[in-house]
Amino acid sequence: MNETRDDIEAERAYLARARNALELMRRDVVDTETPEFVSGTDEVWFNTVYRMARAQRGRDLVDLPDVPLFFGRLDYEAGTVFDAVKDGAAQDEAAQDGAAAKEDRVYVGRRHVRDDDGTPVVVDWRAPVSMPFYRATPKNPLGVVQRRRYGFGEGAGLTAYEDEVLATGEGPGSLLAAEIERPRSGPMRDIVATIQPEQDELVRAPLQPAICVQGAPGTGKTAVGLHRLAYLLYAEPQRLGAGVLVVGPNRSFLSYIRNVLPALGEVSVAQKTVEELIDRPATAVDGPATLVVKGDARMAEVVRRALWSHVGEPAEDLVYVHGSTRYRVGQGRMTQIVAEMSQMRYAAGREGSAKRIAGLVVMQMERRGATPDDREVAAVARSKPVKAVLDEVWPKLTPEQVLFRLLSDAGFLAACADGVLTADEQAALLWPKAYRSVKSARWSAADAVLLDELAGLFDRVPSLSYLMIDEAQDLSPMQCRALGRRCANGSVTVLGDLAQGTSPWATADWPSLLTHLGKADATVCVLDRGFRVPAAIIEYAARLLPAIGSHFGAPTSVRRTPGALTVSSTVDVNAAVVEACRERLAAEGSVGVIAADDDVAGLRSALADAGLPSALVGADEDALEAGRLVCVPAGLAKGLEFDSVVVVEPARIVAAEQRGLQRLYVALTRAVSVLHVVHAEPLPAALA
Repeated sequence: MNETRDDIEAERAYLARARNALELMRRDVVDTETPEFVSGTDEVWFNTVYRMARAQRGRDLVDLPDVPLFFGRLDYEAGTVFDAVKDGAAQDEAAQDGAAAKEDRVYVGRRHVRDDDGTPVVVDWRAPVSMPFYRATPKNPLGVVQRRRYGFGEGAGLTAYEDEVLATGEGPGSLLAAEIERPRSGPMRDIVATIQPEQDELVRAPLQPAICVQGAPGTGKTAVGLHRLAYLLYAEPQRLGAGVLVVGPNRSFLSYIRNVLPALGEVSVAQKTVEELIDRPATAVDGPATLVVKGDARMAEVVRRALWSHVGEPAEDLVYVHGSTRYRVGQGRMTQIVAEMSQMRYAAGREGSAKRIAGLVVMQMERRGATPDDREVAAVARSKPVKAVLDEVWPKLTPEQVLFRLLSDAGFLAACADGVLTADEQAALLWPKAYRSVKSARWSAADAVLLDELAGLFDRVPSLSYLMIDEAQDLSPMQCRALGRRCANGSVTVLGDLAQGTSPWATADWPSLLTHLGKADATVCVLDRGFRVPAAIIEYAARLLPAIGSHFGAPTSVRRTPGALTVSSTVDVNAAVVEACRERLAAEGSVGVIAADDDVAGLRSALADAGLPSALVGADEDALEAGRLVCVPAGLAKGLEFDSVVVVEPARIVAAEQRGLQRLYVALTRAVSVLHVVHAEPLPAALA
């Protein structure tokens, strides 16, 4: 370290100043009086919105006591603080965050903090003037003379700093590595202090086109996605006005990442699973063959045919009686209207057909000298004759009625799936025993996605501005279509690793998945340099890649950690797991025990009997915060990280499902410090 005591005290004093300034900013918002207006006026509405915005701003400015307000400092060449900002369009924003920085010095933190006079005390890490903290190199210093990183202890107290002199190439030193390797427990932390140049390029990439990040374990793809969202909310607030959403594979994963965005100052971003987003009850369970067919992209054509097969042609002319006059609309003209309206969504087409037919009746009234208005058109459209024609030609339906018929009527399914699905696939779709009615039907999670597809054919779905999708490699084509409908006019960031695909629909390539999402023009980027998982662990797990069939090269790791990998053969698995956990709990950090789903209960019992109680991922949303020792069913391990991981019986993890090798690859790459593999059964051939 190259700090002095006086410098440390000066930096601590500056940190205290920053915290005081943030509190004053919050008080300025919270304590501001809002004028009262007379009820029933426009000002009352404005007042309500203003109060809501002020309350949200107050929450945004809450100081998190365990999160340092700044983590770095940039010392620029005198008078050149803005030369580092290459984007001319961003100059004004950079000026706001850096113009008043004294001595060309910028403190970089998680949020913008200013004094009463508007002087920046801490500059948001997303501001253009902060970008050189991540990008400056000795060859391209971007105007930076010196970069300083800080070390913090308990309670976000500043304990150390370390300088990197760009001109001499001195550094970086041990603080950066220490921050990356720092033990953790509980949910995921942000990596804003340790973002690497290749990660920063993705974080600050433009909103359009969409990007897809293929990231090997430990490369930080999830963190990149979350920091990219935080960056876009800062840089493109107007373009994200229609809403943003984070989609994860399961509730345990979302619980793990839930604190990252709030720590970066973004507290209002919704995070959901696909099932929660679709929001349809699922009480039935499909067999493997049925599940595969229902998730296939071809089902979109089958359900489309099923819906539109209900639209036909009128059998006779329409006769509308008004007073003593009869008005007639010919069968051929109505057939033409129905054909034209069939280019629209089902519900809008039905309504439009009624209005078009009513319009023809009203035109005849006008020829007879009447002066009908819009109310007359609406009345004709709702009349019994028009309704009778519509019920015959364009019946009112629900998605549930259409799918019920499709899954219970073999003849109807055969007609809709002709040339699309094989006979065996059709047989897999049909219910073994049909339900008595739509109301009594029990739908599966895959059925819910099909119902969502049908709902999208009925009515248009509002589009979000931005969607971040993590662990996307496991999405079915039909799930992708559901997500794509919700972001048809927005941008997406897709994150995943093809080698970790474990679902029945796991994609073999990104272009196919992106096409199903409706984002075929997305840019695919690859992260293959790991910063979290030690080399010994990633190289051991990479032995599985040839058997998995991944066409991406083996990932590399920048960390060479002695003793990171242990493989133990034993005759008493439970005793060996207890001993391994006891050893790891004697050190710092979290400990995760990962085993085949059916084996977890027995392991938890053995650990409890040995005086080592554990939390269970999947049983409690707060399991990752309940204690340092956590048991994880292999099916829920994806995306999670622990300092130490004990993987139990790899062969049983592999045997538990069709894509068991991929599941094992996931389990082996959850450790960021130490991996201990315990087995009694022979290891899979690739690991033996």
